[in-house]
Amino acid sequence: MTADISILDLFLQASLLVKLVMLTLLGMSIASWAMIIKRSKVLSQASKDAESFEDKFWSGTDLSQLYQKVKARKDDIGGTEEIFYAGFTEFARLRKSNANSPAYIMEGTGRAMRVSVAREVDELETSLPFLATVGSISPYIGLFGTVWGIMHAFIALGEVKQATLSMVAPGIAEALIATAMGLFAAIPAVMAYNRLSNKVSKLEHTYATFSEEFHSILHRQAMAGRDSANKE
Repeated sequence: MTADISILDLFLQASLLVKLVMLTLLGMSIASWAMIIKRSKVLSQASKDAESFEDKFWSGTDLSQLYQKVKARKDDIGGTEEIFYAGFTEFARLRKSNANSPAYIMEGTGRAMRVSVAREVDELETSLPFLATVGSISPYIGLFGTVWGIMHAFIALGEVKQATLSMVAPGIAEALIATAMGLFAAIPAVMAYNRLSNKVSKLEHTYATFSEEFHSILHRQAMAGRDSANKE
């Protein structure tokens, strides 16, 4: 309790600029923790959803039936489901008018899935740039507050005839709190950024792999459709 009171006292005694620095760092820390918690939940759910849909996809169910189920709730889908929906929709559209051109069909289908993968990855990366920014600039903001606070302390010290450690120590202590707060904001942000970026990379690999596998399946269907059309 005493430590809490002393830290509060040091904050209240700090200059206006140092107070603003501390409050800024506190706000950045709170915002980054909120984003860390939210992104962790989103990425964990995305991993579960991807695994669940791939289980359905590889269970042997008819792709047209699976597509209809996904289409029925297209406003609530994401991840591999969104990639599947985008790819199959484009495949079905192109196949109606270009049954004898598998290359053209698959080019358009592949493009649609690549765009879908890019959009899904962009969505997963939401807030990560902010965490990277907090992790990189917070120590410097804290250091700026510390330097300013120490300058303020020494200027005040120069105005007295006899200087003692007890006179300068509080000013230096309140200035150093800014550096501590900068590190307090930066360290969790950097750790979370690395961890969440790794999760995003794994999901991106999952999406890309699924897209390639699905593309191969559709390519076989396109070739079979062309052969059937030629026989007729």
